[in-house]
Amino acid sequence: MVKGDITNIGVLECFKYGDHEVLQYLLSNLNWWVEEYQIDGFQFHSLSSMMYTHNGFASFTGNLDDYCNQYVDKDAFLYLVLANELLHTLHPDIITIAEDATFYPGLCEPTSQGGLGFDYYVNLSAPEMWTSFIKNIPDHEWSMSKIVSALMGNRQYADKMLIYAENHNQSISGGESFAEILFGEINEHTPGSTESLLRGCSLHKMIRMITFTIGGRAYLNFMGNEFGHPKRVEFPMPSNNNSYSLAHRCWYLLSNEVHHNLFSFDKDLMNLDENNRLLSRGLPHIHHVNDTTMVISYIRGPLLFVFNFHPAEAYERYSVGVEEAGEYQVRMVNACFIIIFTGHICCSQFFVTLRII
Repeated sequence: MVKGDITNIGVLECFKYGDHEVLQYLLSNLNWWVEEYQIDGFQFHSLSSMMYTHNGFASFTGNLDDYCNQYVDKDAFLYLVLANELLHTLHPDIITIAEDATFYPGLCEPTSQGGLGFDYYVNLSAPEMWTSFIKNIPDHEWSMSKIVSALMGNRQYADKMLIYAENHNQSISGGESFAEILFGEINEHTPGSTESLLRGCSLHKMIRMITFTIGGRAYLNFMGNEFGHPKRVEFPMPSNNNSYSLAHRCWYLLSNEVHHNLFSFDKDLMNLDENNRLLSRGLPHIHHVNDTTMVISYIRGPLLFVFNFHPAEAYERYSVGVEEAGEYQVRMVNACFIIIFTGHICCSQFFVTLRII
């Protein structure tokens, strides 16, 4: 039922998708999970390991030749087509999500048009970018252009993009959660920790908000990310002596002021989308990306978003472009770095547009 391929990470075993018995087993298994447990969707993980005989360990330039050559596993492609056909035919409300680092061009196209039929694809670049920034790059050296580029993904397929700020690749593989990197071992009782906690909370909120509002049509929270869980997820395995110490989420942390604050912010984000239908609207219009001032501004739906990522500069007077003249009222002040630190803006303030001649 399986075949083994030698890769640079060892022996990778995949199903023999060309065998009818294997196809029957895999497809019936998908249907069984829906009927038995009433699950509402599937995320197909690491598709590149099955779609290509080189298991995705190759250079991809984006040219069609990368996806149409002798290294394509046609049997695996057929299985993915059949899986989406079966699930969407028997269960029309089911959601299928593809995690493919190679950005196969027909990933979310209908099977009737030669595509694989997935509803969404995962933007893997965003969480990798955020982890790299907060771990390796000083705050004042962050590139606003790189942030926008990573979060917007492939514009041609952005309408089908699912995005999250933090996922299992950063946490479960022996890494660290965002909160673990930003806060370390400090808490509100640690002497002299106020400024560090303020910075950590501000960045945690800003990262989630800009990822949520600038990305595609779907967003996911990785378990615990919504309240800043301080530890990674790690299942029992020989390398940790089969320990369960990290194989759970500490929900009691919600009684802690910092984590409760982060969780309340996440609920505010969800309410923002529910009230304004942000994700169901068109893609955002990016108006301002300045690597020097470290400010990003864009409009999505009826809302104007302005982010100041500069760790030291609080701009009292800063102009950004808008599409419609009129008054703009602040809706969420705790999402912005400048507001967290200076308090210069309050919810009752209005901003009036000016015509530049």
